[in-house]
Amino acid sequence: MSLTDPHTFAGAYALDALDADERAAFEAHLDACPDCRLEVAEFAATAGRLALAVGVTPPPALKDSVLRQISNVRQEPPRTGRDPQVERSSGRSLLWMRRWMLAACFVAAALGGVATWQHQEAQDAQQQADQAQASAEQVAAVLGASDAKTHATSLPDGARGVVVVSKRQNRAVFTASGLSTPPEGKVYELWFDDHGTMRPAGLLGPDRSNQITLMDGTVDQASGVGITVEPAGGSKTPTLPPVGLIEFPA
Repeated sequence: MSLTDPHTFAGAYALDALDADERAAFEAHLDACPDCRLEVAEFAATAGRLALAVGVTPPPALKDSVLRQISNVRQEPPRTGRDPQVERSSGRSLLWMRRWMLAACFVAAALGGVATWQHQEAQDAQQQADQAQASAEQVAAVLGASDAKTHATSLPDGARGVVVVSKRQNRAVFTASGLSTPPEGKVYELWFDDHGTMRPAGLLGPDRSNQITLMDGTVDQASGVGITVEPAGGSKTPTLPPVGLIEFPA
């Protein structure tokens, strides 16, 4: 089938909202349209950056508990003289005061811990966002390169893999659609095929059927890209035959 205006389908393609015929037609258009390749990369990168760090506030029960302790502390009026009853009363007040101070210290420590944790979480989130931004920019540079070439192959269970290569950027971007979940304890690993020698090029997310990733390392003289199923964490060399192999025409 043909698309009425294929340029309007980049967002739907990035979100895997096209049916099989539409996807095939759009990918045929994608081979010759750097603008659409750039749009697909930007849509996919934007979707990946939507997750933000969520601040966690102290539970209300913590504050309520301290306030209840305070309400139970009876303030004693000033007394003169020394007698057992006064000493016992003063002792009880001192005990309650110590308990209250201990509770207050606990609250301060807890709130300080939460603040420290939130600060660390924010720093981690910012670092992840910066890395995602840098990766998105590199993906966009490859997909938008004037010399970008697209190579595709079929993967198991009707999935499809596409590799976009820019010799000028010396980098490659891999996209997958309809990818099945790997077996438990396994992961999909990408490889550059250096004329028969497989070079590790990164892992795919195990729980996403559609994804786009900048392959690790440079293309150099690679003759293709392979995809294998490996133990979690990946392997230095393939342990099983490729489930997909994309060759780069000479």
